[in-house]
Amino acid sequence: MSTSQTTPSLASLANSSAGQARSAWLREPLLHFLLLGALLFAADHYLVGRADDPRNIVVGAEVDAEAKQIFSAARGREPNAEELKALRQVWLDNEVLYREGLALQVDRGDTAIRERVIFKALSVVDANTKLPPVSEQVLRDWFEKNRVKYDEPARFDFQEAALAGDNSEATVRAFVAELNAGAAGDAKAGLRVFKGRPQSNLEQSYGADFAKTFAAIAPGEWHALQTRDGWRAMRLDALSKPQPAAFEALRTVIQQDWTDATLSEQRSAAVRALTQKYKVKFEASKP
Repeated sequence: MSTSQTTPSLASLANSSAGQARSAWLREPLLHFLLLGALLFAADHYLVGRADDPRNIVVGAEVDAEAKQIFSAARGREPNAEELKALRQVWLDNEVLYREGLALQVDRGDTAIRERVIFKALSVVDANTKLPPVSEQVLRDWFEKNRVKYDEPARFDFQEAALAGDNSEATVRAFVAELNAGAAGDAKAGLRVFKGRPQSNLEQSYGADFAKTFAAIAPGEWHALQTRDGWRAMRLDALSKPQPAAFEALRTVIQQDWTDATLSEQRSAAVRALTQKYKVKFEASKP
């Protein structure tokens, strides 16, 4: 039986693990990614729909087309409706900042570089952003609300015997019976070995129902299990239980995370307030 060791990949916005179940980046304030958004949409899309009225903004098919192209190149698939909506919002935030930057004349000396104008406009927004006072209770409440970021998740060591060809339930169950009886599976399958995979990774790779079922099986025995992509022969080798994080041990990190999140939310709110000055029209995306 051939053996290959695989290790978990790190999520980032560029390859964006919807990956970590639809992407953790969608759950964070979008202005963390304004500069990246500016670079992605640095083409002259701001001219779309501007026409005679600079207060009109049209988020047109050209924006959607470029967003889909960039997303597909990074992720190997087109964005779903929620992801496309988030990409449109990044583009709109950048467009508003760009126009506000032009109104403030921060484009002097930078007329050809859109992202620099956006960055300067965002700097003006930042200058008017003030961090509210924070108490111990505020930090503890924020910690509890965001515990998933700090708790150590359950981790799984497991193996998958990947059958070539027929992966029907009957075939996989028969193969599992052979494996549990001690038969070699070299001729039928390749063995994949996974170490320390968190439950979120299992949900991402195999589906939430599978992860819940897999966490309840006894280690050391092969099972025929249904995943969102079909039936698989799997064996759980070891399961480490989740460990709750201690606030005291992470207080400095928690305060910094709270600061970053709070300032980012304030930036988002400030940019959305500026958006009210414009008439925004969303056109239907071309199929």
